[in-house]
Amino acid sequence: MLIQMLAMPFHWMIPGYNWIALITTTLIMAISAFPYWKSAIAAFKKHSANMNTLVATGTSVAYFYSIFAMATGREVYFESAAFVTVFVLLGDAMEEKMHNNASNALGKLMGLQAKNAEVLKDGKFIKVPLDQVQVGDLIRVKPGEKVPVDGEIIEGTTSLNESMVTGESMPVMKQVGDTVVGSTINNNGTITFKATKVGADTMLAQIVDLVKKAQTSHAPIQNLTDKISNIFVPVVMIIAIVTFVIWYSFVGATFVQALLFAVSVIVIACPCALGLATPTALMVGTARSAKLGVLIKNGEVLQEVSNIDTVVFDKTGTITIGKPIVTDIIGNYQEVLVLAASLEETSEHPLATAILQKAKEKQITPLKVQKFEAIEGKGVRAMYRGQTAFVGSGKLLVDINISREMSQQAEQLQNEAKTIVYVGLDNKIIGLIAIQDTPKPTAKAAITELKKRGLTTIMLTGDNKKVAQAIADEVGIDRVIAEVMPNEKAQQIKSIQDNGKKVAFVGDGINDAPALSTADVGIAMGSGTDIAIDSGGIVLVQNDLRGVVRALDISKKTFNRIKLNLFWALIYNVIGIPIAAGLFATIGFTLSPELAGLAMAFSSVSVVSSSLLLNKAKIAGNS
Repeated sequence: MLIQMLAMPFHWMIPGYNWIALITTTLIMAISAFPYWKSAIAAFKKHSANMNTLVATGTSVAYFYSIFAMATGREVYFESAAFVTVFVLLGDAMEEKMHNNASNALGKLMGLQAKNAEVLKDGKFIKVPLDQVQVGDLIRVKPGEKVPVDGEIIEGTTSLNESMVTGESMPVMKQVGDTVVGSTINNNGTITFKATKVGADTMLAQIVDLVKKAQTSHAPIQNLTDKISNIFVPVVMIIAIVTFVIWYSFVGATFVQALLFAVSVIVIACPCALGLATPTALMVGTARSAKLGVLIKNGEVLQEVSNIDTVVFDKTGTITIGKPIVTDIIGNYQEVLVLAASLEETSEHPLATAILQKAKEKQITPLKVQKFEAIEGKGVRAMYRGQTAFVGSGKLLVDINISREMSQQAEQLQNEAKTIVYVGLDNKIIGLIAIQDTPKPTAKAAITELKKRGLTTIMLTGDNKKVAQAIADEVGIDRVIAEVMPNEKAQQIKSIQDNGKKVAFVGDGINDAPALSTADVGIAMGSGTDIAIDSGGIVLVQNDLRGVVRALDISKKTFNRIKLNLFWALIYNVIGIPIAAGLFATIGFTLSPELAGLAMAFSSVSVVSSSLLLNKAKIAGNS
C-alpha cells in the first residue's frame, strides 16, 4: 500500500517490487483472506454460494492472474487482491465495533446489578456477595445504595429510582408491603425487605434473557434477505463473466483490463450490507426498547406490529388500577358483608379482594362455609349456615327473585359506573355490594396517543355494559365489548380478525392468556400473571398504558429501519454494479477492484450506522 501511494505516482521503480508484492500478498491471502476462502469453500461443497464467495473469487482471480503475469513478464496486480482483502477486513472491523456499540445496552443492563447485599445473619447485618443471597433472606438497603435482588418491604419507607429497569424517570414511593426490584436505587430512607427472587429469577435477569433472545431471533423479512442473497451471488458471477466477455471480445480491451472490470463487479456486489440490514436494526431496537421498559420477545413481533390497526384492551388491571373498593352496601349492612366475605375468602378475584378489605376495615371475621363452588364468569356458591348462598354478577339472577326496589337501586349504581355484586340466600337477593375501580391516571393520555396514530381502540371485558361504557367514555375508548366470559375472549379477538383487522391485545390476567396468544400481537402488562407474560409477544415492565404507545412506536421504527436498510443495500448494488462493470468508462468514471472493495466495506458500515440511529429515534414519552 505504501509503495502504491508513495512510489508509483512518481514512477519510482522499486527494486524487486514484484517479489515484494508476491510475498506480502501471499501472506495476506494465506492469513487475512483465509476466513473468506474457508466460508466460500464450505458453501461450494453444499452447492450454494454466499457473500464470502464473491470476496474469495474476486481476490483469488487477481492474485492468481498476477502470479501468471509475473511468470510471463506481464504487469502484475497483486495490489488489487491485497487492497480488497484489507478494505473488506477494515469494513468487518468497523462493523464489529459498531456491533459492540449496538449491544452495549445489554452489557449496561448486566452492569446494573449490585455486587453484594447486607443480609441479616445472627442478629447482625453483614455484607455478602450477591450470589450468596437466598430467597427469604432479610436485606437492608440504605439511602444511595442499590437494591440487590427482588423482594417485599417489611420495614421502612423510601422512594426508589426505577428508571434503569422500567424507563420511568420519576421516583416511586415505597412502603411496607410494596415490592422492590433488584438493581433499582434507593433515594432516601433505609428499608428492610425479604428476598423473593434471586439469581436468574430476578426481573433484571429475565429482562436480559428476553433481550438476548430477541437480538438473536429473526424477523420474517430476514427470510426474504436470505432468498435474495442465494439468487444474487450466482447472478453476480454471471454478470462478471459477461462483463469480461464484452470488454475482451467486443470492446477490444486487453485481457487484464477486462479481467479487472470483472473483478470489480464481483467485489462491489458483495451483499454484506444486505445481510447486516435486519440483525443490526433488530439488535439496536430491542436494546433501546428494553431501556424504555418495553421487552420485545422476537423479530416476528416487530414485523406484525407494523400492520396493527386495532388495539384491544382488557379492563380490570389494564385500563383501570385493578384495586377496586367497596363504595355502597344495600340491604342489612352487617349480614350482607359477613355472607359475602365468607364466600369470597378463598377467591383471588379483584372484586373479592375489595369485599374482604372492607370486611377487614369493619373488623368482620368471615365464617366457614361448606360445599364451596366457583361458577366460571358468574360468581361463587356454597352452603352458609345450612342454606345455599351465592355471591356474583347479574348472570346469576336467572330463576332468582329480586325485588323491584333492589333492581332499581342496582340500575342506579350501574349508571354511576359501579360494578354490582349480588348477594343471595335461598334463591333470594338479600343485598347489593357496589364496587368501583377507577382508570389509571395515564390511561386517557395513552388512548389519545393511539388514536392520533390512526388506531381503533376497543375494550373487552367481562363486566356489565353500563360500567364498561362509563369507563370507556372516561378514557376515550372507541368501542366496548362487555359481559364476555373468560373463555370467550379469544373468540372475540378471532371475530375482530375475521373482519380484516390486525389486532394487538393488551392484558394482564390468567384469563387473558388465550386472547394474548390469539391476537396478532399480544402485549402483557409486567404487573400481570406469569402465564399472561409468557403468552405476550411484548411485555411492559411498567404498569403504565403509555408503554403500549412506546411499544408500538419502537417496534414500528425498528421495522421501518430494517426496510430502509434493505432498500439502501439493494440500491447500492444496483448502482454500484454498472459502474464497476465499466458502463460509464467512456466518460472516465470507473472503479478499480481496490476502490470497489473500499466502497463495499463502507456500504456495510453505513447500514450499521443507520441501525445505530435508532438510539436517537424519538419515542412517545421519551426524547
